[in-house]
Amino acid sequence: MNEDLSALQDFTGVARLFPLPGLVFFPHAVQPLHIFEPRYRQLAADALAGDRLVAPVLLRPGWEEDYDDAPAVHPVACLGRVAMDQLLPDGRYNLVLRGLARVRIAEELPTDKRYRLARVEVLRDEHCEDVDELMSLRTAVADLILPRVTAGPVREQLRGLFKGELPLGHLCDVLAFALPLPTEAKQGLLEVLSVTCRARLLMEAFQAVLDDGAKPVGAGMGKRFPPDFSVN
Repeated sequence: MNEDLSALQDFTGVARLFPLPGLVFFPHAVQPLHIFEPRYRQLAADALAGDRLVAPVLLRPGWEEDYDDAPAVHPVACLGRVAMDQLLPDGRYNLVLRGLARVRIAEELPTDKRYRLARVEVLRDEHCEDVDELMSLRTAVADLILPRVTAGPVREQLRGLFKGELPLGHLCDVLAFALPLPTEAKQGLLEVLSVTCRARLLMEAFQAVLDDGAKPVGAGMGKRFPPDFSVN
């Protein structure tokens, strides 16, 4: 974790953008990435030779028409650090990215690289000092989600998260990343800096999924839920 903190302290403010459809990355989450496009192989090589930082960012609707150039992306992304890497014989990469912090894209920068660069601002959580409100929200989130968990191992992992010391903002990030929420709902949660507002919005988004008749949480999601994450 000290490496993660050092990465943020030494961060220059210029991020390598990795635009992706359908994936919203969050702080404290872990995401495996398979890199095969030439431009993103260059991105991976440069990241590994440098600060190991990459910022996955969600593509806006209509990206298919401009994918080979520079399709529009959402303004808030998550800066991640490559925790594990594997270079394959044919030049592809397998990476494991750990989320560090939200960032807001201020401007994209001209570059001779094949991938996109942007100047970004690191965003910090807006914390609530009312302990009673935080505990009440934590309980409400648990009461909404836990009864809908069906898989035994998944239920125990999730109970462990709620019983642990993970701050509410971090907990909401892990849940937002792992729960079967619509992509746009996840992006909305990524853009919320207030911890209390994030918790309420998470509950609203999850309740909407339940109202739409989605499968119980854990169905078809494998043995690990939520995925591995880093605790700051």
